Amino acid sequence: MTNNDILRRLRYALEINDTEVAKIFAHVGEDLRPDQVRSWLRREDHGDFEGLPELMLCRFLDGLIIEKRGARPDGAVPAPPEHLSNNEILKKLRIALTMRDEDMIAVFQLEGFVVTKAELGSFFRKEGQRNFSKCPEQVLRKFLQGLGKKVGSEGA
Repeated sequence: MTNNDILRRLRYALEINDTEVAKIFAHVGEDLRPDQVRSWLRREDHGDFEGLPELMLCRFLDGLIIEKRGARPDGAVPAPPEHLSNNEILKKLRIALTMRDEDMIAVFQLEGFVVTKAELGSFFRKEGQRNFSKCPEQVLRKFLQGLGKKVGSEGA
């Protein structure tokens, strides 16, 4: 899954439009026009497609945290990690959406995907720790798909 795919899936799952995506970026000091956002959301075969840099996906996720939870008391925006892994993406979504293990497991179940509490916990451990596991792409994909179903069912 590319960074563009992740942003596209999040936009769909959270039911937000291009202007709202640009507003989320604004929380972290990124002044984007909706047409810039649209170029990231287009399919790869479209003439106006532009690849979404890893840094910008990270900035979006940090902006989403601020949008959903509010800014830090000191107003600081966290420095982006050197590499944005699937584990980091899952962590940032968990924080932004104020989800506990049970909430995340329920999202996976909406997609018919089984993740145990121990397995989920291993994705949130620090790399190098004994019980750390890399989050496979399939797990992130299933979470994003389940999130779309969860948000869609709440709106109905």
